[in-house]
Amino acid sequence: MVETVTSSGTTSTLLASLDPLLRAWLPRQRWFAGKGRPVTGFTPVSVTELLPPDGRLGLYHLLVRVHQAAVPGAPPHPGDCYQLLIGVREALPPRLAPALIGHVTEGPLVGRTVYDALHDTRPAEVLLEALRTQARVGGLRFERDPAQEIRAGLVARLMTAEQSNSSVVYGDTFILKLLRRVVPGVNPDLELPLALAREGCPRVPAPTAWLHAEVAADTYVLAVLQPYVSGASDGWELALRELAKGEDFATEARALGRATAEVHTALARALPTVTLGHAQLESMVDGMTGRLAAAVQAVPALRPYERGLRSAYEALGTLAAEGRTWTAQRVHGDLHLGQCLRSPSGAWSLIDFEGEPARPLAERRMPQPPVRDIAGMLRSFDYAAHSATPPAPDWAHTCRAAYCSGYAEVAGRDPRTDPVMLRAYETDKAVYEVVYEARHRPDWLPVPLSAVRRLALPDQEARP
Repeated sequence: MVETVTSSGTTSTLLASLDPLLRAWLPRQRWFAGKGRPVTGFTPVSVTELLPPDGRLGLYHLLVRVHQAAVPGAPPHPGDCYQLLIGVREALPPRLAPALIGHVTEGPLVGRTVYDALHDTRPAEVLLEALRTQARVGGLRFERDPAQEIRAGLVARLMTAEQSNSSVVYGDTFILKLLRRVVPGVNPDLELPLALAREGCPRVPAPTAWLHAEVAADTYVLAVLQPYVSGASDGWELALRELAKGEDFATEARALGRATAEVHTALARALPTVTLGHAQLESMVDGMTGRLAAAVQAVPALRPYERGLRSAYEALGTLAAEGRTWTAQRVHGDLHLGQCLRSPSGAWSLIDFEGEPARPLAERRMPQPPVRDIAGMLRSFDYAAHSATPPAPDWAHTCRAAYCSGYAEVAGRDPRTDPVMLRAYETDKAVYEVVYEARHRPDWLPVPLSAVRRLALPDQEARP
């Protein structure tokens, strides 16, 4: 490994030569958040050479700010920062064809082929070795937990499932989650698992190592290495399989409720809790109402339900005005079946504590009522049921009830005893889903719209 590319001339020349290739490649990536708006340019945040490009294989680590055409009526935006690992070869072997970014026609890499290096075994192994040896390369800092062993030579493979980040598995021993869109500050995807590890909570794999970058006065969390739960079943895929076979999922839903409550209980011990009074709840309601208004503008299919959906938030505002308070704490922030793993022994684990990546980091790190996570899981059961052919609403109802019962067994309180807050958060989640599906997966739009129709009904009819 060599030093960071520090010459502004070299950095700008390198990025300029990659510019036309990245403009075409980035918008096609599942994790690129700015779809629908053309890329207009790039600004380097940091460029680090991990393997020199003068050999058979070169490797660059890039943090680049991506500029896009402005959204009409929206405030100016500095552009999102993305983490890229750019491999450099004379030519790509057929196995790396899906990773192709393009062929460089000018600049220091002229005549070379560049590609997404995470698809390639050797660059991925360079990252693991850097974590194992706690390397320092320019502004990159590879850290690890000294109590956990990282064996050298583990074979890497990229996970191909669509997601908002990228993950590499090393020899069925570790999984490295590499964040794609990054912001400076403390990332909950590292912060919360470390806090849970200190509490001895077995429901979340303890971080083994992590990567961050120090750029000027900012620190970016870039990747987290955790033990890989070999043979585990993804909660979403498991639920769909059981649903397709007509099998009952209530036992698993109850166990998942217990696991969620164990994580919430440990987080409440590990990190501060707060009381939400009238002012905080009023701000929460305003945020939900604002998101609904924006969603109605973006997706006209929501308009017939706007009044009924707003009533869910108004009911919460009324309780707040009457003096009702709630306890808030750190939570998962984006909990659904796909964020849960069931080991071959039957134990459930929760993963991916990043929160909803589209929301600001400060918001994702704020204490929230635990019912926010619960609402997300209830929506996930509903999603699974309505993804089946034909839809199975009774299956969803049974799973939702079992999950809440399991949660109550550990937490001592059933989430259904707080129907106003639960409905408000479930409504907020369904509105988010409508906008997401309209933008990214229009064929799925009927799924959240079916929930919207239910949640827009009078309060007593919308309870789980």
